[in-house]
Amino acid sequence: MLLSPGELQDRLEDPALILFDCRFRLQDPTWGRRVWAEAHIPGADHADLERVLSGPITPSSGRHPLPDPGAFAAWLAGHGVGRDTMVVAYDETSGPFATRLWWLLRWIGLKEVAVLDGGIRAWRELGGGVNDGPPDLKPGHFIPAPDDQLWLGIQAIERVVAGSDPGLILDARQASRYLGREEPIDPVAGHIPGAVNVCYLDTLTSDGTFKSPGELRRIFTDGLRGYPPECVIHSCGSGVTATHTLFAMEWAGLVGSRLYAGSYSEWIRDGCHPVETGGADA
Repeated sequence: MLLSPGELQDRLEDPALILFDCRFRLQDPTWGRRVWAEAHIPGADHADLERVLSGPITPSSGRHPLPDPGAFAAWLAGHGVGRDTMVVAYDETSGPFATRLWWLLRWIGLKEVAVLDGGIRAWRELGGGVNDGPPDLKPGHFIPAPDDQLWLGIQAIERVVAGSDPGLILDARQASRYLGREEPIDPVAGHIPGAVNVCYLDTLTSDGTFKSPGELRRIFTDGLRGYPPECVIHSCGSGVTATHTLFAMEWAGLVGSRLYAGSYSEWIRDGCHPVETGGADA
């Protein structure tokens, strides 16, 4: 699930291995494809957050809805992915766009999926080569089998907030956004009532690699407040960075949590749902 740059180097010539460069910036949506075109890990194709890893925005959706499973699977197959493929996703470091692809692939039924620890930065620091050429891929064949038990919609979150269903919402955004002190993206500042804050950046070391499973377990033990992993629901601004804390929990051996796919941007979309500000992060 988490692959080191050295392990990737050992497997780079494996014909069953498919690489995707997931670099992206919300403030500059074309940045990821530009830097991929300039230099990427050999064999990597680009998987764009807004064109590939998300579906069309609707009047009731969040900013990054889940893609249509059939269209997403067809795109993957056209880029070499088959049922027996191992996919490795990478970001600039260990970023949420790579974990978004990791989560999506597991959702539609592909089990052999890994994230490159430290991303392309760690790859370069190890001396890994890069190139600017397109990958040479044979079309694959992949029929999606979505597991919709892995995510929740807004009606389920309403029941959790109302207290009629058990659950703990973990908000992966930075504390300033969770607390409502600033909101650079969404029109309303704050968080879903009852959510606790475990920022996705807290799962990383200073060099952008994931902390050890033991360190992550300590972080989440404080954040979960006694809830078992299967009662944990990951949220963020739009369902992207939430996959990062979900991945970190899985890496720590805390298996079974779920994603609120629409996240905060869906929660506030109709203006009818309550919002909290302030509170304590984990």
